[in-house]
Amino acid sequence: MVVTSRRMTADEFLSTPPDNTKTQLIDGELVEMDARTRHQDIVADILHWLMTWIDSHRGVGKAGMGCNWRMDDRNVFIPDVWFRRPENLQPGDRVYLDGAPDLAVEVRSESTWRYDKGHKKDFYLARGAEVWLVDTAADEVVVWRGDESFTLGRGDTLATPLLPGFEIDVTTLFDR
Repeated sequence: MVVTSRRMTADEFLSTPPDNTKTQLIDGELVEMDARTRHQDIVADILHWLMTWIDSHRGVGKAGMGCNWRMDDRNVFIPDVWFRRPENLQPGDRVYLDGAPDLAVEVRSESTWRYDKGHKKDFYLARGAEVWLVDTAADEVVVWRGDESFTLGRGDTLATPLLPGFEIDVTTLFDR
């Protein structure tokens, strides 16, 4: 993991040309991400299941991955998977989105997990997002909705009031 010693603003970060490394700005510092294959497989599966659900429920919102979210002047996050309801969507083809998604999914990566379950989770929650922390070391998903949190493991079903009828079998999620 690479963390810069020089602090930057969100505007500086967003105006810097990409250099083929995935980085986020966390509390003014550049943090490099290094996802492994299991991480990528789980991200792809969650996004696939989410997009399939959205396709069968037109007009419910938009999902994606790998997009810059400008949280404030010192923080630009890239959630592994995100969802935003139609009333919170921003028009056009954008370099970054402002604020937080309605749902932010972070899958464990050794380089960013401490930020995901701490600083980033707190930022998302303070801005009204639901957060799923997918822990590939424990094969658990910790769901945060406001002040409430609960842990789901094998045999449980992951669902959210944001997406009525959307479900993920946690066992299937970790066994693929």
